[in-house]
Amino acid sequence: MFDFVHENKKWVQIVLALIILPFAFWGIDSYRTGGGGEPLASVNGEKIGPQEFENALRQQQNRMREAMGDKYDQALFDEPETKHSILENLVDQRLLASQAQSVGLTVSEAQLAQAIAGIEAFQNNGKFDKQSYATALNRQNMTPLMFEARMRQDLGMRQLVNAYTLSGYASGAVAENLIRLNEQQRAISTSEIALEPFLKQVSIDDAAVKSYYEKNAGEFQAQEQIRVEYVTFSAETLLPQMSADEAEIKKYYEEHQSEFGAQEQRQAAHILIAVAAQAPEADKQAAKTRAEQLLQQAKQSPAKFSELAKQHSQDPGSAINGGDLGMFGRGIMDKSFEEAAFQLKPGEISGLVQSDFGFHIIKLIAVNPSKILPFEEAKGNIAHKLKLQKASDKFAELAEKFNNTVYEQSDTLKPAAELVKAEIQQSAWLTRKASGTPPWTDKALQAVFAKEVVQDKRNSAATEVAPNTLFAARALEYKPAAARPLPEVSEAIRQKLRRQQAREMLLKQGAAALAQLQRGEKSDAVWKTAPTITREQHTGLERELVRQVFQADVSKLPAYAGAENAQGNFVLARVESVKEAAAIDDAKRATYMQQMRQLTGDEMFRAYLADAKKHADISMKNFAASEKK
Repeated sequence: MFDFVHENKKWVQIVLALIILPFAFWGIDSYRTGGGGEPLASVNGEKIGPQEFENALRQQQNRMREAMGDKYDQALFDEPETKHSILENLVDQRLLASQAQSVGLTVSEAQLAQAIAGIEAFQNNGKFDKQSYATALNRQNMTPLMFEARMRQDLGMRQLVNAYTLSGYASGAVAENLIRLNEQQRAISTSEIALEPFLKQVSIDDAAVKSYYEKNAGEFQAQEQIRVEYVTFSAETLLPQMSADEAEIKKYYEEHQSEFGAQEQRQAAHILIAVAAQAPEADKQAAKTRAEQLLQQAKQSPAKFSELAKQHSQDPGSAINGGDLGMFGRGIMDKSFEEAAFQLKPGEISGLVQSDFGFHIIKLIAVNPSKILPFEEAKGNIAHKLKLQKASDKFAELAEKFNNTVYEQSDTLKPAAELVKAEIQQSAWLTRKASGTPPWTDKALQAVFAKEVVQDKRNSAATEVAPNTLFAARALEYKPAAARPLPEVSEAIRQKLRRQQAREMLLKQGAAALAQLQRGEKSDAVWKTAPTITREQHTGLERELVRQVFQADVSKLPAYAGAENAQGNFVLARVESVKEAAAIDDAKRATYMQQMRQLTGDEMFRAYLADAKKHADISMKNFAASEKK
C-alpha cells in the first residue's frame, strides 16, 4: 500500500497540475491555439496544431526554469517522452472539455465572474480591474467574448474533474492501520560491502571490448551536426526604429477614452435559489416562494445576509464567502442581475431578481466610481502601443520581402539581412535537438537540417520560430552522423564491462552474506549504528533498502535485509528493535482519512480518464519515431 501511495503520488500531482485551468497554469498565451501546420494530434476530429503544442512546451519550460533555477536542464525537454507527455496533456484537456460539454455541465455568470476576478493578471492592488482585463486581452488579440468562452469551457472541465477527485472514500479502520504501519520505528545497524575491491579483480581484454563494440554499434553513433550563419528579425527588433509624436499620442487618447477609464465597479453579495430557465412552471414557482421567504428574512435582518447566504444560497462558489461576488463592472454579470446591482446603494438589498439561473437576492456592499486616467499618466503606454503597432505593421510589410529575398538570392543571406537591418550571426555546432534558447526551436532546426541547406548549399526557408519572429540560415560546415571509431570509445567500453562484471560479483557476495546472517550463522560484518527509521523518515538510506528493512520478518530479532545503494555498494541492514506507533488521536486519524479520500478520488479520476480515452478517437504524433529519422 505504501509503495503504491509513494509511487503514485507523483503521478497524481502531475495529472492535477496539468489539467488545472490552463490560464491559471500557463497564462493567457495558452488560450491562443491558432497557427497552421500539420496537426500533431486529433481528439474526436478536433485538431491540436504545432502552435498550440509550442505554446504548451514553452510555458512548461518557463515554469520548470523558474521552479528549478540553476538545476534546470533543457535536455529534459528534448526527450521524446517529455514531448509526448505535454502533447498527451493537451489531448486530455481537449477530451475533458468535450466530455464536460456532452454531460451538460454549465457555468453560471457568477461562477465565471468570480473566476475571472480571481486571476492575478486582471487585478490592480489585489482587486479585479476592467482596464487590466481589457489590456491583457488586447495584447493577445483576444476579445472578452473569446476569452470568456474558453474560461467557461475550462471551468466546466474543472467541474468534471472535481466530480471524481472530490468523491474519494476513506475507512477509519484502514486509516488506523496505515498510521500504525507508517509510524512504526525500526532501529537498525548497517554494514557495507564495497564495489571497489571487485573492480580491481576484473580485467577486460581487447577482444571483449571489440565484441561489445560490434554488437552494440548503435551506442556509438555520433549525431550529425551543422554550423550555420543566420539572420533573425522580429517586430520587437524593429521597435527602436519606430517613433510616435505628441499629436499622434493625443489623438489616440481622445479617440479611445474607454481604454483609459476605470469603469465603475460594484461589490455585491447574493443569495441564489437555483432553477433552470426551462424548468416546469411548478418548479419555478416553488423556487420563487423559497426565495421570497429568504428575501423577507434578509430585509428584516440585513446584518445576517452573509449568514443567510452561507446557509441557503445555491451558488456554491460564493456561498462559502457569504455570497460575496467581489468587484465587477458592467458586461460581466447576467443582464438582469447587472441592472439590479447598479441601481442599489451600498447596504441596500434588492427585491427578487430573476435570471436564467434562478432567483437572486442582491445586497450591494461597496462602489468604486468610474475615473479617467489623466493624459500625462497615460501617454507613456500610448506611445509604446503606437510604436508596437507600427513595428508590427512594418514587420508584416517586410516579412514577405524577407521571405522572397531569402528564396530568390539563395546563395547568400546578405541581401536579406540588409533589408531588415539585421546582423548575420554564426552559430556553434548544432544537433537536431532543440536547446530551448531562441532561435533554436524545433522549427528552426528542421529548417537548417533540410536537404536544400545541407546538400544543395542554399539558404533555409524563412521560418517563424516564435510569434512575429522570422529566421533564415545557411550552412557553414556539416558533419554527417557516423560511427565513432573503436579507439575513441574503447576505454569507456572497458570501464562499462568492468563495472558490469564487478557488480555481478558484488551482488552474488551480498546475497550470500545476507543468507548467512538470516540463517543465524556467524559473520565478519562490521556493523555501524544508523538512525532509527520509519517508512517515510529514513535520511541517508535509499528507498529500496528501507523497503527491504520493513519487509523483513521481525517476529524474531535481530532480522536482516540488504540492497544495493546509489554508489553501487551493497548495504546489509540489521534490525535491532521495533517500536510500534503511539496512541492514535482523532486529528491524526482525520488527516490520514483526508489523504485517503484524496488518493481514492484521484484514482477514480484516473480510471475515468483512461476509460474516456479508450472510447475516444485519438491520434497523436510519435515523437520517438520522429527522433530516429
